[in-house]
Amino acid sequence: MRAMTPLLLLAPRINETGLHLLTHARRRGLRAHTAVRWEVPAELAGLRPAHLYGGPLFADVAAGALGVAPLEPPADWLAGLPRELTSRQVTCVALAEARRLRRPAFLKPPADKLFAARVYPDGSGLPGPDALDDDTPVLVSDVVAFAVEYRLFVLDGAVRAASRYAADGGLAVSPEVPPDALAFAADVLAAGGLPSAVVVDVGRLADGTWAVVEANPAWASGGYACDPEAVLDVVLRAAGPADALAPGDAAFARAAPEVVR
Repeated sequence: MRAMTPLLLLAPRINETGLHLLTHARRRGLRAHTAVRWEVPAELAGLRPAHLYGGPLFADVAAGALGVAPLEPPADWLAGLPRELTSRQVTCVALAEARRLRRPAFLKPPADKLFAARVYPDGSGLPGPDALDDDTPVLVSDVVAFAVEYRLFVLDGAVRAASRYAADGGLAVSPEVPPDALAFAADVLAAGGLPSAVVVDVGRLADGTWAVVEANPAWASGGYACDPEAVLDVVLRAAGPADALAPGDAAFARAAPEVVR
């Protein structure tokens, strides 16, 4: 297949970050389009190389048709970090076990938004087996309150763009990121276990302690006040051609959904 201008396809429900990516991708000379439905337009399906930006639903319907390998952090990455980086106990368990929890905890699905991520009084409020499989992974975290939280777009183990996105539990977007946040981020990234392009959120607790909030796929994350050019760099790597994956990234490629016939 002859080489063509790279394509960036965005999900139909475009957000502010998507609009920035669309603009900056076109300025670079990429073919940047927003899908009108949750599928790859027939006239774009054969274009290579291709990249995508959107949530897990869009990745699952578009990645195969575009030959894209979306990279995502392992489900248990946060749970595997040392306590000095999380400042709380975090475990990754099966949903069946999480339902038996009888204490307050912050519960969330590691990647896909299969249920609301929030503090639950116990595990009885989680979706039942009629809604989600018992072996669905769930992150179980001690309840902590972050005074301020920052989003970091990471490429090859280095922070390429950063932004504050929350303060005292509410949205508080600012491009100002203190040096100690980036210094802590360097310690987190040194722990490894992540794809070459990813988003990591870190925050400061009320007592001044720094802690990892979570990691997310760059192709499904908002940029807030991050430099959109740098965000685009990370997104293009995070959801790019499957046949150009670096060897170290192969283990982080999102599995294609099973086709039920």
